[in-house]
Amino acid sequence: MKTLTVHAFGKPVYDILFTDSFEGLTDVLPSLGSQNRKICIVSESHVADIYLPTVKAAISKVCPAVTEFIFPEGEAQKNLSTVGDLYECLIRNQFDRKDLLVALGGGVVGDLTGYTAATYLRGIDFIQIPTSLLAQVDSSIGGKTGVDFNAYKNMVGAFYQPKLVYMNFSVLKTLSRRQFLSGMGEIIKHGLIKDMDYYRWIKDHREGILSRDVSILSELVYTSCQIKKNVVENDPKEQGERALLNFGHTLGHAVEKLENFSWLHGECVAIGMAAAAWISCERGMITQTAFKDILETLKDFDLPISLPESGPLGAEDIAAATKLDKKMEAGTIKFILLSPEGHGIIDRTVTQAQILDAARFIGAR
Repeated sequence: MKTLTVHAFGKPVYDILFTDSFEGLTDVLPSLGSQNRKICIVSESHVADIYLPTVKAAISKVCPAVTEFIFPEGEAQKNLSTVGDLYECLIRNQFDRKDLLVALGGGVVGDLTGYTAATYLRGIDFIQIPTSLLAQVDSSIGGKTGVDFNAYKNMVGAFYQPKLVYMNFSVLKTLSRRQFLSGMGEIIKHGLIKDMDYYRWIKDHREGILSRDVSILSELVYTSCQIKKNVVENDPKEQGERALLNFGHTLGHAVEKLENFSWLHGECVAIGMAAAAWISCERGMITQTAFKDILETLKDFDLPISLPESGPLGAEDIAAATKLDKKMEAGTIKFILLSPEGHGIIDRTVTQAQILDAARFIGAR
Protein backbone atom coordinates (compact mmCIF):
# COMPACT_ATOMS: atom_id res chain seq x y z
CA MET A 1 0.00 0.00 0.00
CA LYS A 2 1.52 3.32 -1.12
CA THR A 3 0.87 6.55 0.75
CA LEU A 4 1.09 10.26 0.00
CA THR A 5 0.66 12.80 2.79
CA VAL A 6 -0.98 16.10 1.92
CA HIS A 7 0.12 19.17 3.87
CA ALA A 8 -1.57 22.53 4.33
CA PHE A 9 0.34 25.57 5.58
CA GLY A 10 3.29 23.30 6.34
CA LYS A 11 1.42 20.78 8.47
CA PRO A 12 0.31 17.24 7.52
CA VAL A 13 -3.47 17.13 7.09
CA TYR A 14 -4.42 13.78 5.58
CA ASP A 15 -3.06 10.73 3.79
CA ILE A 16 -3.90 9.42 0.34
CA LEU A 17 -3.76 5.62 0.46
CA PHE A 18 -3.29 3.60 -2.75
CA THR A 19 -4.44 0.00 -2.76
CA ASP A 20 -6.38 -2.54 -4.82
CA SER A 21 -9.28 -3.49 -2.52
CA PHE A 22 -11.60 -2.13 0.15
CA GLU A 23 -10.39 -4.55 2.82
CA GLY A 24 -7.82 -2.09 4.11
CA LEU A 25 -10.59 0.18 5.42
CA THR A 26 -10.91 -2.16 8.39
CA ASP A 27 -7.29 -1.43 9.33
CA VAL A 28 -7.13 2.33 8.66
CA LEU A 29 -10.41 3.55 10.13
CA PRO A 30 -9.42 2.88 13.77
CA SER A 31 -6.59 5.40 13.36
CA LEU A 32 -9.30 8.02 12.80
CA GLY A 33 -10.99 7.03 16.07
CA SER A 34 -13.95 5.50 14.28
CA GLN A 35 -14.76 2.74 16.76
CA ASN A 36 -17.06 4.90 18.88
CA ARG A 37 -18.43 7.06 16.09
CA LYS A 38 -21.50 6.85 13.92
CA ILE A 39 -20.67 6.64 10.23
CA CYS A 40 -22.88 7.60 7.28
CA ILE A 41 -21.85 6.30 3.86
CA VAL A 42 -22.99 8.77 1.19
CA SER A 43 -23.24 7.41 -2.35
CA GLU A 44 -25.24 7.60 -5.56
CA SER A 45 -27.48 4.83 -6.78
CA HIS A 46 -25.25 3.28 -9.46
CA VAL A 47 -22.10 3.17 -7.31
CA ALA A 48 -24.04 1.94 -4.29
CA ASP A 49 -25.42 -1.00 -6.25
CA ILE A 50 -21.86 -2.14 -6.99
CA TYR A 51 -19.75 -1.23 -3.96
CA LEU A 52 -21.91 -0.34 -0.96
CA PRO A 53 -22.25 -3.89 0.44
CA THR A 54 -18.46 -4.47 0.35
CA VAL A 55 -17.56 -1.08 1.81
CA LYS A 56 -20.25 -1.28 4.47
CA ALA A 57 -19.09 -4.76 5.50
CA ALA A 58 -15.48 -3.58 5.86
CA ILE A 59 -16.47 -0.52 7.89
CA SER A 60 -18.93 -2.44 10.07
CA LYS A 61 -16.09 -4.65 11.37
CA VAL A 62 -14.72 -1.68 13.31
CA CYS A 63 -17.78 0.55 13.62
CA PRO A 64 -21.16 -1.13 14.16
CA ALA A 65 -23.20 2.11 13.88
CA VAL A 66 -23.19 2.47 10.08
CA THR A 67 -25.99 4.08 8.13
CA GLU A 68 -26.25 5.15 4.50
CA PHE A 69 -27.63 7.96 2.34
CA ILE A 70 -28.15 7.14 -1.34
CA PHE A 71 -29.29 9.65 -3.96
CA PRO A 72 -29.93 9.28 -7.72
CA GLU A 73 -26.81 9.44 -9.90
CA GLY A 74 -25.91 12.41 -12.02
CA GLU A 75 -24.70 16.02 -11.88
CA ALA A 76 -28.33 17.18 -11.69
CA GLN A 77 -28.42 15.90 -8.08
CA LYS A 78 -25.42 17.98 -6.98
CA ASN A 79 -27.46 20.78 -5.45
CA LEU A 80 -28.62 22.28 -2.17
CA SER A 81 -31.81 20.21 -2.22
CA THR A 82 -29.80 16.98 -1.99
CA VAL A 83 -27.62 18.54 0.71
CA GLY A 84 -30.81 19.37 2.62
CA ASP A 85 -31.96 15.76 2.36
CA LEU A 86 -28.60 14.62 3.71
CA TYR A 87 -28.83 17.10 6.60
CA GLU A 88 -32.24 15.62 7.41
CA CYS A 89 -30.79 12.10 7.41
CA LEU A 90 -27.97 13.10 9.75
CA ILE A 91 -30.29 14.94 12.12
CA ARG A 92 -32.76 12.05 12.29
CA ASN A 93 -29.88 9.67 13.04
CA GLN A 94 -28.53 12.04 15.71
CA PHE A 95 -25.12 12.60 14.13
CA ASP A 96 -22.90 14.92 16.17
CA ARG A 97 -19.58 16.66 15.51
CA LYS A 98 -17.55 13.60 16.45
CA ASP A 99 -19.21 11.37 13.85
CA LEU A 100 -18.02 10.70 10.30
CA LEU A 101 -19.23 10.87 6.70
CA VAL A 102 -17.84 8.58 3.99
CA ALA A 103 -18.05 9.77 0.37
CA LEU A 104 -18.27 6.65 -1.81
CA GLY A 105 -18.44 7.61 -5.47
CA GLY A 106 -17.23 10.01 -8.12
CA GLY A 107 -16.81 13.76 -8.08
CA VAL A 108 -20.49 14.54 -7.53
CA VAL A 109 -20.58 12.40 -4.37
CA GLY A 110 -17.25 13.69 -3.08
CA ASP A 111 -18.06 17.37 -3.65
CA LEU A 112 -21.54 17.11 -2.13
CA THR A 113 -20.43 15.06 0.87
CA GLY A 114 -17.51 17.38 1.54
CA TYR A 115 -19.74 20.46 1.44
CA THR A 116 -22.23 18.81 3.79
CA ALA A 117 -19.40 17.87 6.15
CA ALA A 118 -18.10 21.45 6.10
CA THR A 119 -21.48 22.94 6.99
CA TYR A 120 -23.29 20.38 9.18
CA LEU A 121 -22.89 21.52 12.80
CA ARG A 122 -20.17 23.87 11.46
CA GLY A 123 -17.95 20.95 10.60
CA ILE A 124 -17.93 17.15 10.80
CA ASP A 125 -15.17 14.77 9.67
CA PHE A 126 -15.36 13.00 6.33
CA ILE A 127 -13.27 10.68 4.19
CA GLN A 128 -13.13 10.28 0.43
CA ILE A 129 -13.39 6.90 -1.33
CA PRO A 130 -13.32 8.00 -5.00
CA THR A 131 -14.61 5.40 -7.47
CA SER A 132 -14.06 7.20 -10.78
CA LEU A 133 -10.73 7.94 -12.45
CA LEU A 134 -11.56 11.64 -12.56
CA ALA A 135 -12.35 11.76 -8.84
CA GLN A 136 -9.21 9.79 -7.96
CA VAL A 137 -6.85 12.18 -9.74
CA ASP A 138 -8.74 15.43 -9.24
CA SER A 139 -11.76 16.21 -7.08
CA SER A 140 -10.93 14.00 -4.08
CA ILE A 141 -7.66 15.86 -3.43
CA GLY A 142 -7.28 19.42 -2.24
CA GLY A 143 -10.28 20.11 -0.04
CA LYS A 144 -12.49 21.88 -2.58
CA THR A 145 -16.11 21.02 -1.86
CA GLY A 146 -19.30 22.40 -3.33
CA VAL A 147 -22.56 22.05 -5.20
CA ASP A 148 -24.10 23.63 -8.26
CA PHE A 149 -26.60 26.46 -7.87
CA ASN A 150 -29.26 26.47 -10.58
CA ALA A 151 -27.18 26.18 -13.78
CA TYR A 152 -23.96 27.54 -12.22
CA LYS A 153 -21.36 24.87 -11.53
CA ASN A 154 -19.77 24.69 -8.06
CA MET A 155 -20.99 28.20 -7.22
CA VAL A 156 -21.69 27.27 -3.57
CA GLY A 157 -18.87 25.63 -1.67
CA ALA A 158 -16.14 25.66 0.97
CA PHE A 159 -12.51 24.67 1.37
CA TYR A 160 -12.69 21.71 3.77
CA GLN A 161 -10.11 18.96 4.01
CA PRO A 162 -10.97 15.25 4.33
CA LYS A 163 -9.44 13.09 7.03
CA LEU A 164 -8.39 10.43 4.50
CA VAL A 165 -8.52 9.68 0.78
CA TYR A 166 -8.71 5.94 0.08
CA MET A 167 -7.88 4.92 -3.51
CA ASN A 168 -8.85 1.46 -4.74
CA PHE A 169 -7.43 0.94 -8.25
CA SER A 170 -9.59 -2.13 -8.89
CA VAL A 171 -12.72 0.03 -9.23
CA LEU A 172 -11.34 1.51 -12.46
CA LYS A 173 -11.98 -1.83 -14.18
CA THR A 174 -15.74 -1.43 -13.74
CA LEU A 175 -16.03 2.06 -15.24
CA SER A 176 -17.68 2.50 -18.61
CA ARG A 177 -15.25 3.43 -21.37
CA ARG A 178 -16.70 6.93 -21.56
CA GLN A 179 -16.39 7.52 -17.80
CA PHE A 180 -12.84 6.19 -17.78
CA LEU A 181 -11.75 8.38 -20.69
CA SER A 182 -13.35 11.42 -19.06
CA GLY A 183 -10.76 11.06 -16.30
CA MET A 184 -8.00 11.17 -18.90
CA GLY A 185 -8.93 14.77 -19.63
CA GLU A 186 -7.73 15.86 -16.19
CA ILE A 187 -4.70 13.55 -16.35
CA ILE A 188 -3.48 14.96 -19.67
CA LYS A 189 -4.01 18.42 -18.17
CA HIS A 190 -1.63 17.59 -15.31
CA GLY A 191 1.13 16.76 -17.76
CA LEU A 192 0.59 19.88 -19.87
CA ILE A 193 0.61 22.36 -16.99
CA LYS A 194 3.26 20.81 -14.76
CA ASP A 195 5.27 17.92 -16.17
CA MET A 196 5.97 17.44 -19.87
CA ASP A 197 7.90 14.22 -19.12
CA TYR A 198 4.70 12.85 -17.60
CA TYR A 199 2.73 14.05 -20.63
CA ARG A 200 5.11 12.11 -22.89
CA TRP A 201 4.86 9.05 -20.59
CA ILE A 202 1.07 9.16 -20.95
CA LYS A 203 1.38 9.17 -24.75
CA ASP A 204 3.95 6.35 -24.67
CA HIS A 205 1.71 4.18 -22.46
CA ARG A 206 -1.52 4.79 -24.34
CA GLU A 207 -2.20 1.11 -25.07
CA GLY A 208 -1.65 0.00 -21.49
CA ILE A 209 -3.84 2.82 -20.18
CA LEU A 210 -6.67 2.05 -22.58
CA SER A 211 -6.48 -1.68 -21.79
CA ARG A 212 -6.53 -0.71 -18.07
CA ASP A 213 -3.36 -2.54 -17.15
CA VAL A 214 -3.44 -2.28 -13.34
CA SER A 215 0.31 -1.68 -12.95
CA ILE A 216 0.20 1.17 -15.46
CA LEU A 217 -3.00 2.60 -13.97
CA SER A 218 -1.44 2.58 -10.51
CA GLU A 219 1.54 4.60 -11.76
CA LEU A 220 -0.76 6.91 -13.73
CA VAL A 221 -3.00 7.71 -10.76
CA TYR A 222 -0.11 7.98 -8.29
CA THR A 223 1.80 10.44 -10.50
CA SER A 224 -1.25 12.60 -11.15
CA CYS A 225 -2.02 12.64 -7.43
CA GLN A 226 1.58 13.72 -6.71
CA ILE A 227 1.21 16.62 -9.14
CA LYS A 228 -2.10 17.77 -7.67
CA LYS A 229 -0.82 17.30 -4.11
CA ASN A 230 2.19 19.52 -4.80
CA VAL A 231 0.03 22.24 -6.34
CA VAL A 232 -2.58 22.33 -3.56
CA GLU A 233 0.11 22.24 -0.86
CA ASN A 234 1.72 25.34 -2.36
CA ASP A 235 -1.65 27.12 -2.60
CA PRO A 236 -4.31 25.58 -0.30
CA LYS A 237 -7.00 28.20 -1.02
CA GLU A 238 -6.32 29.07 -4.66
CA GLN A 239 -4.67 32.43 -4.21
CA GLY A 240 -2.07 31.78 -6.92
CA GLU A 241 -0.51 28.65 -8.43
CA ARG A 242 -3.54 26.43 -7.82
CA ALA A 243 -5.39 28.31 -10.55
CA LEU A 244 -3.19 26.43 -13.04
CA LEU A 245 -5.41 23.41 -12.42
CA ASN A 246 -8.14 25.33 -14.24
CA PHE A 247 -6.44 24.85 -17.62
CA GLY A 248 -9.26 24.06 -20.05
CA HIS A 249 -11.93 24.85 -17.47
CA THR A 250 -12.93 28.38 -18.49
CA LEU A 251 -14.48 27.39 -21.81
CA GLY A 252 -14.99 23.82 -20.59
CA HIS A 253 -17.30 24.91 -17.77
CA ALA A 254 -19.16 27.19 -20.16
CA VAL A 255 -19.83 24.27 -22.52
CA GLU A 256 -20.75 22.02 -19.58
CA LYS A 257 -23.30 24.55 -18.32
CA LEU A 258 -24.79 25.38 -21.72
CA GLU A 259 -25.16 21.68 -22.54
CA ASN A 260 -27.04 21.28 -19.25
CA PHE A 261 -24.37 18.89 -17.91
CA SER A 262 -25.16 16.26 -20.54
CA TRP A 263 -21.43 16.05 -21.33
CA LEU A 264 -19.01 14.54 -18.82
CA HIS A 265 -16.67 16.94 -17.06
CA GLY A 266 -13.48 15.53 -18.57
CA GLU A 267 -14.98 15.78 -22.06
CA CYS A 268 -15.74 19.47 -21.54
CA VAL A 269 -12.26 20.07 -20.12
CA ALA A 270 -10.75 18.44 -23.22
CA ILE A 271 -12.68 20.84 -25.48
CA GLY A 272 -11.61 23.71 -23.23
CA MET A 273 -7.97 22.59 -23.41
CA ALA A 274 -8.16 22.54 -27.21
CA ALA A 275 -9.44 26.12 -27.13
CA ALA A 276 -6.81 27.27 -24.61
CA ALA A 277 -4.04 25.59 -26.59
CA TRP A 278 -5.34 27.36 -29.71
CA ILE A 279 -5.07 30.76 -27.98
CA SER A 280 -1.59 29.83 -26.75
CA CYS A 281 -0.57 28.99 -30.31
CA GLU A 282 -2.17 32.11 -31.77
CA ARG A 283 -0.16 34.19 -29.32
CA GLY A 284 3.07 32.43 -30.30
CA MET A 285 3.46 30.86 -26.86
CA ILE A 286 3.57 27.31 -28.23
CA THR A 287 4.47 26.11 -31.69
CA GLN A 288 2.07 24.78 -34.30
CA THR A 289 3.74 21.40 -33.84
CA ALA A 290 3.09 21.41 -30.08
CA PHE A 291 -0.48 22.60 -30.63
CA LYS A 292 -1.24 19.84 -33.13
CA ASP A 293 0.36 17.28 -30.81
CA ILE A 294 -2.01 18.29 -28.00
CA LEU A 295 -5.03 17.90 -30.28
CA GLU A 296 -3.81 14.50 -31.50
CA THR A 297 -3.16 13.29 -27.95
CA LEU A 298 -6.68 14.23 -26.87
CA LYS A 299 -8.09 12.43 -29.91
CA ASP A 300 -5.88 9.39 -29.21
CA PHE A 301 -7.75 9.02 -25.91
CA ASP A 302 -11.11 9.49 -27.65
CA LEU A 303 -11.65 12.87 -26.04
CA PRO A 304 -13.52 15.55 -28.00
CA ILE A 305 -11.69 18.62 -29.28
CA SER A 306 -14.70 20.31 -30.88
CA LEU A 307 -18.45 20.66 -30.56
CA PRO A 308 -20.78 18.57 -32.75
CA GLU A 309 -21.35 20.20 -36.13
CA SER A 310 -25.09 20.07 -35.59
CA GLY A 311 -24.85 21.50 -32.09
CA PRO A 312 -26.85 24.57 -31.05
CA LEU A 313 -24.14 26.42 -29.10
CA GLY A 314 -23.14 29.87 -30.25
CA ALA A 315 -19.77 31.55 -29.70
CA GLU A 316 -21.48 34.53 -28.06
CA ASP A 317 -23.29 32.21 -25.64
CA ILE A 318 -20.03 30.53 -24.64
CA ALA A 319 -18.22 33.85 -24.20
CA ALA A 320 -21.07 35.19 -22.06
CA ALA A 321 -21.05 32.06 -19.90
CA THR A 322 -17.33 32.49 -19.14
CA LYS A 323 -18.16 35.80 -17.44
CA LEU A 324 -20.28 33.93 -14.89
CA ASP A 325 -17.48 31.52 -13.98
CA LYS A 326 -16.51 31.51 -10.30
CA LYS A 327 -12.86 32.05 -11.28
CA MET A 328 -13.55 35.66 -12.32
CA GLU A 329 -11.48 38.17 -10.35
CA ALA A 330 -12.46 41.87 -10.34
CA GLY A 331 -14.24 41.35 -13.65
CA THR A 332 -11.21 39.70 -15.25
CA ILE A 333 -10.89 36.06 -16.24
CA LYS A 334 -7.81 34.26 -14.95
CA PHE A 335 -7.18 32.31 -18.13
CA ILE A 336 -4.66 29.47 -18.10
CA LEU A 337 -2.40 29.25 -21.15
CA LEU A 338 0.68 27.20 -22.03
CA SER A 339 4.19 28.65 -22.00
CA PRO A 340 7.04 27.97 -24.46
CA GLU A 341 8.83 26.11 -21.65
CA GLY A 342 6.02 23.56 -21.47
CA HIS A 343 3.97 24.47 -18.41
CA GLY A 344 0.86 26.43 -17.50
CA ILE A 345 0.78 30.15 -16.77
CA ILE A 346 -1.94 32.46 -15.45
CA ASP A 347 -2.91 35.16 -17.93
CA ARG A 348 -5.32 38.03 -17.22
CA THR A 349 -5.08 39.64 -20.66
CA VAL A 350 -7.19 37.23 -22.74
CA THR A 351 -9.87 39.38 -24.34
CA GLN A 352 -13.49 38.59 -25.05
CA ALA A 353 -12.63 38.78 -28.77
CA GLN A 354 -10.03 36.05 -28.31
CA ILE A 355 -12.49 33.95 -26.33
CA LEU A 356 -15.01 34.36 -29.14
CA ASP A 357 -12.41 33.27 -31.68
CA ALA A 358 -11.47 30.26 -29.54
CA ALA A 359 -15.15 29.33 -29.23
CA ARG A 360 -15.44 29.44 -33.01
CA PHE A 361 -12.30 27.29 -33.28
CA ILE A 362 -13.98 24.54 -31.27
CA GLY A 363 -16.99 24.70 -33.54
CA ALA A 364 -19.40 27.14 -31.92
CA ARG A 365 -21.57 29.10 -34.31
